[in-house]
Amino acid sequence: MGETKLYTVMFEGDAISTIVTSSGDAVKRWLDEVLYVHRRRLHKLVVGLDVEWRPAFGPWYNPTALLQLCVGRRCLVFQLLHADYVPDALAEFLDDPRFRFVGVGVQDDAVRLNNDLHLAVSNTVDLAELAAGEMGRPDLRSVGLKALASVVMGATVDKPERVRKGRWDAYELSDQQIKYACIDAFVSFEVGRKLLSGDY
Repeated sequence: MGETKLYTVMFEGDAISTIVTSSGDAVKRWLDEVLYVHRRRLHKLVVGLDVEWRPAFGPWYNPTALLQLCVGRRCLVFQLLHADYVPDALAEFLDDPRFRFVGVGVQDDAVRLNNDLHLAVSNTVDLAELAAGEMGRPDLRSVGLKALASVVMGATVDKPERVRKGRWDAYELSDQQIKYACIDAFVSFEVGRKLLSGDY
């Protein structure tokens, strides 16, 4: 039986309701809630997506440890390495062509999810490419989420190196890790929402 914890992560005045879980049942409940709340606009649902893994200092490969999804002010942090099971509902959600999964380098994240867990992400939108096109700024093609958050949202994202390179495979994530993982997915969602709706 997987474990589930609830957090409220604050970011620039937004309270993000965050579930950190290794329970497939909890993931199903989160997805059901998101699909119900947004049922009238599923044809244009934007989902912030990010993954984390333990950095490899050498030639070996570390599998994907976390999947973060964010829609609005609801964030899911799924501890894949410790999961009791990965629900079919998650595979169906990620593979739904109506939804746009947004992030920086999101295509690489999708490849990882497919390689490690056979989870296909059908519709990815890279935020750096999107920002470059929408804002007429080719220079944005090569920037990360921190710079995009500043340009699109006027927000400051703190990415401490020791957290970024931390033990994402840990059974108990630290509060700093949870905040980092949540904010990455939330900012991806917000940048994507603003760019796709022209609200920037």
